Amino acid sequence: MQQALLDYTLYLADSALILGQRNSAWCGHGPVLEQDIAITNITLDVIGQARSLYQYAAQLKGGETTEDTLAYLRNERDYKNCLLVEQPNGDWGQTILRQFFFSCFQRELYTQLTKEKDATLAAIATKSLKEVNYHCRWSSEWVLRLGDGTPESHTRLVTALENLWPYTGELFKAADYEIALGLDPAPLHKNWFSTVQSTLEEATLSLAPLTSCYMQLGGKTGVHSEELGYILTDLQYMQRTYPGCDW
Repeated sequence: MQQALLDYTLYLADSALILGQRNSAWCGHGPVLEQDIAITNITLDVIGQARSLYQYAAQLKGGETTEDTLAYLRNERDYKNCLLVEQPNGDWGQTILRQFFFSCFQRELYTQLTKEKDATLAAIATKSLKEVNYHCRWSSEWVLRLGDGTPESHTRLVTALENLWPYTGELFKAADYEIALGLDPAPLHKNWFSTVQSTLEEATLSLAPLTSCYMQLGGKTGVHSEELGYILTDLQYMQRTYPGCDW
């Protein structure tokens, strides 16, 4: 049970960290200054969530493990983040849609975890939920703006939807450690799908062509796309080049 709790905590932490690392590439490159600042703040939020979770994971693992060793000194197959968050930024539309899908999922997940018997996870979820509610609102507004905007913005969001939808199924497929903890994410799908579908419909986007597409799995158990390797090359460079350095 202790190992399952550690694996689950790492899954939550890794997903938040990798999304934060992806989003950080937009710092200084957003379409307008206000939105550049907004996505940078969201990045800080999810990295803050990752830090809290890594600190708890380090406590669970014990020994000389720290939040830094978990973030910077594990290999690709040790990461348990969902595949969705490691997908490329692409254009602004793809970044927005990725954030929307994941934030809506986090909202359902953290709501569930606020009632979790593990007091630490419940506390982290309660604090994070306040941030995630904003992330959902911000990203949904952009989905509407782009989907129901110009022909160009609509086309770009259609492409983003085709690229990212196959990675959403994994969010609701329980890994062994989730089953061991009795934290099956499958029941979260109904509310998540309802929110996503209604927003996409308002944005004049249709899920009909994608309802039977194959869903990619593996990230939650350490089987990743090649994208994660490139992310970790940047993320872990300093710690691996200068072992033990202090910031």
